[in-house]
Amino acid sequence: MRVGAVTHRGYGELVLQRYGRSGGGSGPAISRSPNLVTLVAEFRLDRVGLSYFHLGSGVAVALGLALVAFTLSGGRYWRWERIVLGMALFNGLFLVAAILVKPSLGAVAGSLDFTPFPGGSFNTLLLLLASTIGATVTPWMIFFQQSASADKGMTPRDVRHGRYDTAAGATLAAVFGVGALIAGAALLTHNGSGIQGFAGAGFPEALKHVAGGAAGAVFALGLVEAGAVAILTISASTAYAAGEMHRGIPQLQQLPAQCRPSSMPPTSAVALLAAVVILIPGAPLLSIALNANVLATVLLPVSLVFMVHARQRQGLMGRWVNKRSTNAIGIAVISFVGLCGAAYGIDSFLLTIHLIG
Repeated sequence: MRVGAVTHRGYGELVLQRYGRSGGGSGPAISRSPNLVTLVAEFRLDRVGLSYFHLGSGVAVALGLALVAFTLSGGRYWRWERIVLGMALFNGLFLVAAILVKPSLGAVAGSLDFTPFPGGSFNTLLLLLASTIGATVTPWMIFFQQSASADKGMTPRDVRHGRYDTAAGATLAAVFGVGALIAGAALLTHNGSGIQGFAGAGFPEALKHVAGGAAGAVFALGLVEAGAVAILTISASTAYAAGEMHRGIPQLQQLPAQCRPSSMPPTSAVALLAAVVILIPGAPLLSIALNANVLATVLLPVSLVFMVHARQRQGLMGRWVNKRSTNAIGIAVISFVGLCGAAYGIDSFLLTIHLIG
């Protein structure tokens, strides 16, 4: 947010200008590569939520593609942002679900014990850790945050309020996530309530069996909303990454990045491929969702290194350059994320060798 407000340039554009098309092209590629599998995971959320109401995969795909089309439809950034923020308020449905399950304190406390699924392995624990990180911070989020800050015309005078916005968003996301965690704790005391047996409606259907239809319906609606907001944002991030590759073309400078002709084919192609995967009968969607997040964790350190490097360039940031303490925190975060991704990769590799042997 700070770099976008100070430089008025998106993340992809800065990387491209700093490293050229040979090296800088890896930035947008890093964003688009996991965007496909991540978009599949978000389409899956809509599919699971709508399945609870006996609506098929076709409805979920139609909804997802309509959201992508809306992102590319043009208009001011502010219109898009207000609509998405209005939708995001319905993340509060997870808090409603948490209340409806009437959780016991013991179940909630037990759900905070970070252990694998019953019968799971150490590799499963590493998978969940890497997947959780990749679901929380991803390369496409970095592209979106900086590019959106520049797109809506933020200036250095807006940085303080931008920090308030960022802190408020992070806090609300955590609170809503806790609501989902508490709702899920209702299944913990029922050994998952046969969640693997519900291929279509999955988690909401399992929740219905232990906490009632209202809890299941509210949670299902929350999944639909979460998937819809993510689809809108991922599509915008993909469009930003593609549009910024052609930022230097004068006739396109007056268009918002996500509305430039150069950004539409890649964004549409990613969305269509995600839709095709969702429609494949028997596709391992849960595995795709988990591994999409793991892929984001593996690629994230590269994006974070670019980000920290840009923020410590005096000629680029002026007085808004990173402090030493900020750089130290950034390096610590990059090291932690890299360690988590590497740990899962190495353990999986060793496990594969052992199985083959």
